[in-house]
Amino acid sequence: MLVTLATRTFTPEPTAAALRLGALARALAAGGDRVRVLTSRLAPSVASDARRLADGGADAGEGAGLVEVRRAPVLRDRTGAVRGYVSYMSFDVPLVSRLLTTPRPDVVVCEPPPTTGVAVRLACAARRVPYVYYCADIVSDAAVLAGVPGLVVRTVAGLESFALRGARRVIAVSDGVARRARDMGARDVAVVPNGVRVPEAVATGTPEGFPTCDGPVFVYAGTVAQWLAPEVFVDAFERVRARLGDARLVFVGQGSGWDALAKRSRGVAGVEMIPAVSAEEADRWMARATATLASLRPGGYDYAYPTKILASLAQGTPVIYAGPGQATRDIAEGELGVACNLKADEVAEAMVGLASGTAAWVGAEGARAWVSMHRSVEASSCAAAAVVRSALA
Repeated sequence: MLVTLATRTFTPEPTAAALRLGALARALAAGGDRVRVLTSRLAPSVASDARRLADGGADAGEGAGLVEVRRAPVLRDRTGAVRGYVSYMSFDVPLVSRLLTTPRPDVVVCEPPPTTGVAVRLACAARRVPYVYYCADIVSDAAVLAGVPGLVVRTVAGLESFALRGARRVIAVSDGVARRARDMGARDVAVVPNGVRVPEAVATGTPEGFPTCDGPVFVYAGTVAQWLAPEVFVDAFERVRARLGDARLVFVGQGSGWDALAKRSRGVAGVEMIPAVSAEEADRWMARATATLASLRPGGYDYAYPTKILASLAQGTPVIYAGPGQATRDIAEGELGVACNLKADEVAEAMVGLASGTAAWVGAEGARAWVSMHRSVEASSCAAAAVVRSALA
């Protein structure tokens, strides 16, 4: 079977979608399927990391054998992200031609944004090819939380519904996402929770730019967006830094909220911002951190589960999570760090607790074992691959 993955981001970019689809490609190839990935050219900072890893003999993430990766130019914003509808269209419009002119696949898999789903539905209709929509989130719901104007939200919701209704099958990463996808017209939805790879050993080495300080280092690694409310960590750090000594708060990533976060952080001692790095380098940041950080703004998007939580635990590092949802229960019940409300005072106390060793923590190996048991990428990618194959049944 020939499967085409149509995605604006793919491994080794350090995004949840890139890691998820990279794992799916490997799972399909492991089952004997051929995989063609139509994606975008790497961001310069990620490409540099990938070349360095390749020079050192490490896997740069392009895949081999049954996985073929084809990259094309795309417009990126100042942070290196493919973000916003000008950037999206710079990928999605050429994508239609790429899907129509490459050898006909048996099935196509795509992810949000909705414009990619629309491009895939149109091209697949022309070639009579089924497609699977891998629904990690509901973009129109996120747009509401971000305060996007109503007309834009309704337009995005219309495009999203069009993409979901045309899919032979939909993969949802949670029951909440599945429920919303059905609300928007999806016909056949399978729930496959996100998973992450748990390496045999945690990442070694010191990432470039890691702080040389005597105090704790808190790391936020991943997408920065308004609906994630990462500014709460700056507020908390500013309040509590005097109690933490020579501490640092480091943001490693990119996204729509990057500039606003940089503005909020300006003048706050100990806060550093590092542009997006490769997934392998992000692992090193998380492995060396005292604790990693994740957040989610409550209200309308509570079904989301930040993948950065799982990635951190796989590196044996505790998490401070400020927000609602299943992640709160998992962290509390598994003693995987500290879960709290999206309030600076509570986050500040969580920082002190993990830095001082007084917070409940199952330990590095206990955290890695929890991820292996509950959220391994091997199990989730194999389940997703089975859904993709079933689209031909």
